[in-house]
Amino acid sequence: MANKIKYNLKNVHVAKLTESRGSYTYETPVSIPGAVSISLDAEGESTPFYADGIVYFRSLANNGYSGDLEMALIPEWFRVNILKETLDANSVLVENAGIAETEKFALLFEFDGDVNAIRHVLYNCSASRPSIESETKEDTIEPGTETLSLTADPREDGLVKSRTGDSTKDEVYKNWYKKVYIPQEASPVSSSRP
Repeated sequence: MANKIKYNLKNVHVAKLTESRGSYTYETPVSIPGAVSISLDAEGESTPFYADGIVYFRSLANNGYSGDLEMALIPEWFRVNILKETLDANSVLVENAGIAETEKFALLFEFDGDVNAIRHVLYNCSASRPSIESETKEDTIEPGTETLSLTADPREDGLVKSRTGDSTKDEVYKNWYKKVYIPQEASPVSSSRP
């Protein structure tokens, strides 16, 4: 049975990416609790070629995604391992302007559905440092959040993202957060439509 709706972002995980001469390895995914929202826009262009008075050919470029991931609080391990902040001798987090590039990572997450959660992985993400903001406490406490600006670029081999579908194998679905899923070569099959 297929989902009819999706809602509720949860189970956000990050797996640090190491790339060496076209080979990609990922560390074991680590959970980041406190997911509030995610909004990623598709990047790329559609370029028409006109001939015979019509759009004769259209080329499409998939440049990945960019947008925001809002969290309750970005954990210290993410700031150190991904954003490259350092802990000094007094265990104080230090940000240095000399850091030119943050670490790349895979981002895993899911949305609840009316039947099954839809699980996603973006393979080549980078994050910029979050803004600093908060508000004074009034009559009630309103928790503040932190937002990471994300880009999910295609890897050199073209891989951008994967997500579970209506007939994803149980073993793949259950192990989604144990290691980063890498697509497997499929046997040719005709597509089925409802």
